[in-house]
Amino acid sequence: MAEQTNNRAITIKVYHGYGHQHNLVVYGHILHGKPTIRKHYTTNAFTNIIYLANLFFIETVPNVKVQLQWNDQLIYSKTGADGFFKFEWQSTQSVAAGWHELQVNAIDEQRQILATGIGKIFIPHTTQYGFISDIDDTVLVSHSATTGKKLKTLFTKNPRSRKTFADVVKFYHLLAFAHTEPLVPNPFFYVSNSEWNLYDDLNEFFKHNGLPKGAFMLSSIKKWYQLLQSGKSNHFGKLIKVTRIVEAFPRQRFILLGDNSQSDTETYVAVANKYPNNIVAIYIRNISPKKALATDILLASINNKAITTCHFKHTDQAIADATLNGLII
Repeated sequence: MAEQTNNRAITIKVYHGYGHQHNLVVYGHILHGKPTIRKHYTTNAFTNIIYLANLFFIETVPNVKVQLQWNDQLIYSKTGADGFFKFEWQSTQSVAAGWHELQVNAIDEQRQILATGIGKIFIPHTTQYGFISDIDDTVLVSHSATTGKKLKTLFTKNPRSRKTFADVVKFYHLLAFAHTEPLVPNPFFYVSNSEWNLYDDLNEFFKHNGLPKGAFMLSSIKKWYQLLQSGKSNHFGKLIKVTRIVEAFPRQRFILLGDNSQSDTETYVAVANKYPNNIVAIYIRNISPKKALATDILLASINNKAITTCHFKHTDQAIADATLNGLII
């Protein structure tokens, strides 16, 4: 919902949050103007270029007071210099597993509502497994290691014409229902170096391809002049995000899924060595053959040898390995 503040329209974007009763997290941005909405999914390259460019011609709104409405609770925060806000809180009421709606308001000094955004928060079932997955070149064909091909794919395709890797949807559905009941799927968390600019497109891509619904953790919004840096590796940032998820759900044992085009292997090995009892397996897609040996060496350096590792080229190899190791049945 876009409203006026300082004579300019603002929009609140609330991203999918996650947590449990005693550790809830939700985040978002406040932007100037109305959001860019894709009305048509066309194969016209020029139309797609214009749409994607508009996602990076955005202006965030710093230092705005924000109010979270969660059941009968009101929690307050403020946007940072990049227009980003984050709420972390404990629920005073019991929270069932599933997706729950919440509201975030931009407010003035008198706590009058200036704009409203509706979001959802994901409360996983306490199942045996949880999954943390990269997106680009793990699920979504992105050519992250080649700037020219990556930008061509980004700007000439749309969420419904972008491609998944063969059998990845099958693999993720097998994982979602591994060792659990049909109505109690395992939770998925998608951690990526892609920017929040691309959040709506990524949501549409996952929905269109029938991939398991989950919470997204993306990277800082970028402006138009930073386009060439889109999706660049941020090893430390991804490490922090993965660590927070593992720490937020100590009862879940995690399988980590990524690729070797950037630094997923380094990130996941570091997490496995820090939380050896929380990580069950690591699956790395071999996108960059020149990094294959280094990837194998890194995976072999995991201290807890009980952690399953699989460095694969084709998804059917990962499915076979997960089946052999009893992760999927």
